[in-house]
Amino acid sequence: MSEQIEEVGVRAADQHDGGTPTGPRRWLADTAGGLPATFWYLWAGLLINRAGAFAMLFLSLYLTAARGASESLAGVVVGAYGAGGAAGVLLGGVLADRWGRRSTLVFAHLVTAGLMVALALSQHLAMIAALALLVGVTHSMPSPAFVAAIVDVVPEHRRSRAFNLQFWAFNLGMAVASLLAGLLAEASYVALFLVDAAATLATALLIAWKVPETLPARSTTAAGTPPQPLTSVRRRQRRPGLHTALTDRHFLVFVGLTFVLAVLTMQASTIMPLAMRADGLGPSAYGTVVALGGVLIVLGQLFVPRLIDRHRKGSVLAVSTALLAVGFGALALADDLAFYLGACVVWTVGSMLAAPPNAQINADLAPPALRARYQSVFYLAFPAASFVAPTLGGFSLQQWGDGHWLIVGALGLAAAGGHLLAGPPRERRVAALRQAPAEPVGTSVAATS
Repeated sequence: MSEQIEEVGVRAADQHDGGTPTGPRRWLADTAGGLPATFWYLWAGLLINRAGAFAMLFLSLYLTAARGASESLAGVVVGAYGAGGAAGVLLGGVLADRWGRRSTLVFAHLVTAGLMVALALSQHLAMIAALALLVGVTHSMPSPAFVAAIVDVVPEHRRSRAFNLQFWAFNLGMAVASLLAGLLAEASYVALFLVDAAATLATALLIAWKVPETLPARSTTAAGTPPQPLTSVRRRQRRPGLHTALTDRHFLVFVGLTFVLAVLTMQASTIMPLAMRADGLGPSAYGTVVALGGVLIVLGQLFVPRLIDRHRKGSVLAVSTALLAVGFGALALADDLAFYLGACVVWTVGSMLAAPPNAQINADLAPPALRARYQSVFYLAFPAASFVAPTLGGFSLQQWGDGHWLIVGALGLAAAGGHLLAGPPRERRVAALRQAPAEPVGTSVAATS
């Protein structure tokens, strides 16, 4: 079966690279051609996992409606889940580079499934809070391993389409999860957690069955001894690890710009509902805007590669961030649902364009031995944004009203300019990494965090 999948993908890629297919065949080649079978199993695992990951979306409602918790206590428990996520993404990056991608993915999903069952059966709030913290850790652990495995198995010139499909699967899964969660929550909160556990277990079994270990093997010299360390005095004294990503200037600039993009994106789920309420629009109007964004991504994301593949990644990110800035900045003038829907189209297109180059630049900057660690630092931008966006955004909206959206727009335009400035030196850095002798992979396997 895997050979058949890979053959189809390679044939589509060959048509794209050497022939002149037209219509649907050309679109299929541009969208999904040349991707190996292992990628598709990872993709299927991500889709199953996201489609079933709905229990934590209703955690606060579960705590208040079924367990009698106060709103403040529910907020603390949900916050514990978020704090666990920040720790889990770093832990997942370290383990994926040390244990391996497959081992980390299987372990994290199996433990998460068990914790979900425990949450379904727990009645004491203290136990639920502790389990929520642990679920936050294990829910976030797979993210760096998923992406690192994709980079391991997908050729560089096809990674853009792979990351585009990953982003599409994530959003399609979340859309399915949102629909199923509402239905299950009305029937039984216990069923909500148990079905989530079953989907997580199915992902673990699929990966254990079909996904081989993709972590590059330990490298040795011809004599069988480990290769010599790099010439840098600092690297002689300290082996590569998590600290390498945290001191990589080009990478940290990119992460900082991604953080700004995440802060802009978070406006839709944190501050926009408050602005819509102030404009006299109810929850149903907010749900319509969110649904429109999801539909646009599901229907349009697969067409993104043909739009961006011929352009420099920094330029694409500058355009996408500018679209986010314009879309959210325009809300300063919004006062009815039609305006919000129009602005949603603009910022959603920006998000769609940003996803593939964001992931690809992250992969380009990461040394092969530290791919998962770099991914974990990159992913920290998102929990950080989920804290900063509502905290500062709520204050800003209260103090300056519609002026908040002008501030958001200005921040986004500044980040767009940052991408234009950071792009060329970042591309020179990537070119230098490609030309330099490969770093010893054996160092990564034994590296400390």
